[in-house]
Amino acid sequence: MATELEIKLSVSAGAQTRAVEWLSSCPQVRTGTLKSLINRYFDTPNADLNRAKAALRVRKGGDGYIQTLKTQGQFVDGAHRREEWEWPVSGPELDSSLLGGTPLSAELDLSSLQVVFETNFQRQVLWLEERQAVIEIAVDSGSVSGNTVQWPLHEVEFELKDGESGQLVAWALELAREVPVFLNFVSKAEQGYFLAGLYRPEVAHSGQLLSVIEFLRALSVCWLLDKTFEAGQYDLSEIAKAAEAAGCRQLWQQVVSDLSSGAGVRELAEGSTGLGVLQLQLAALKSS
Repeated sequence: MATELEIKLSVSAGAQTRAVEWLSSCPQVRTGTLKSLINRYFDTPNADLNRAKAALRVRKGGDGYIQTLKTQGQFVDGAHRREEWEWPVSGPELDSSLLGGTPLSAELDLSSLQVVFETNFQRQVLWLEERQAVIEIAVDSGSVSGNTVQWPLHEVEFELKDGESGQLVAWALELAREVPVFLNFVSKAEQGYFLAGLYRPEVAHSGQLLSVIEFLRALSVCWLLDKTFEAGQYDLSEIAKAAEAAGCRQLWQQVVSDLSSGAGVRELAEGSTGLGVLQLQLAALKSS
């Protein structure tokens, strides 16, 4: 079992191209591998695995296959931290015997697992190395498909391999100032479950006092559902205090104004750098 610490940014196709150009121009960044990845995700007919906040897939990359189990984990030090198990397997089919030593073995009927959706994409890997950290940057471009529905996938993901975790947020924030990005709490797996008709999250309850993490999660749910975030329906005083502490009060006020005017979260995320910068400044405050 390993622990994964990462920041995932959703971008438009155009912003992704500009992101690669900017990152490649940084002297700390070198180009790594380019490969195609085919991923089949498994669950029970009732999506029990998804309800257990875990994702199980078999990935084909090059000539080999890897079976992976991930938990949803927690938001720690400005990034996602989650448990992960990996095993090499001989082909695209699931080997349920490997799950015996994981939490799933006590919670699910492993014999009922079946393919529920796929994510297929090309991954360009970049390596960012400096004294404080070694970071793998995965630039994914492809699609998510489930239940005959398909939509595009464009992400830039920063994963800490060694060093200080704060560098993840710092570098993601530098990128966010260059191109529009969206700090996304919705994983590829959640997108697949949504398209397969097995998962539909709810935005936070009206009138709720939201923490920074709850606010960022609510934005991600609105992104998934392609809807507006009704800022006036929530108590956002904690986020306002955090924005003040992070030195981005004016940006916070502008984003709240845009949200209150009825702009969709996806529209804001792709239209300018403001929302992504705000998200990551708030995340940076959480990691300090």
